Amino acid sequence: MTAHDHDHDHDHHDHRHGHDHDHEASELSETELRVRALQTILVEKGYADQAALDAIVETYETKIGPHIGARIVARAWTDPAFKQALLSDATKAAAPFGYKGDVGDHLVAVENTPDRHNVVVCTLCSCYPWDVLGLPPVWYKSFAYRSRVVKEPRAVLGEFGVSVPEKAEVRVWDSTAEVRYMVVPARPSGTEGWSEDRLAQLVTRDSMIGTGTPTSPAERCA
Repeated sequence: MTAHDHDHDHDHHDHRHGHDHDHEASELSETELRVRALQTILVEKGYADQAALDAIVETYETKIGPHIGARIVARAWTDPAFKQALLSDATKAAAPFGYKGDVGDHLVAVENTPDRHNVVVCTLCSCYPWDVLGLPPVWYKSFAYRSRVVKEPRAVLGEFGVSVPEKAEVRVWDSTAEVRYMVVPARPSGTEGWSEDRLAQLVTRDSMIGTGTPTSPAERCA
């Protein structure tokens, strides 16, 4: 390969790399771009350690997530005494399931029943039970969701594909910095005799926010 060929190949590689970077950036939201820029500045100025930031991200991606909440719900489905303890004091009952035995303070669990469907929001910002549900979805933080679900919860739930019978009450719970809520969805029919591990696989993040329902056994097996 001549020096000219090498330079040309190097330029082509740089161009492709830049294109990939631009494509990646175009897929990020404005908020995500701002966060990345802030992270870069903090690391470059020595205010934050990249390894520490990576560890925090890994914790919330792999160790803290909706799988914890799913295990809590599955236990509530199979153990009446635990469900009662969870509804009475969710922070205490759920603590053993949390990362390093902790789910934070002031967690409140609310149960869906044939007469009531619960849905969770934070009308002021994006307060959310990270310890049991992991990272909040983007739509949870949006102004449209925060404002509309309080005023027209049935319509918003319908847009998520959740139909609540007219006779049932829809209760909206407003999370704050002091109190975080999680929903205990109704157990799907046809799961009699299932183990906790198997039941936990049916519990979705959205069902614990109230904007979804657990996966049905038929959907799980499909």
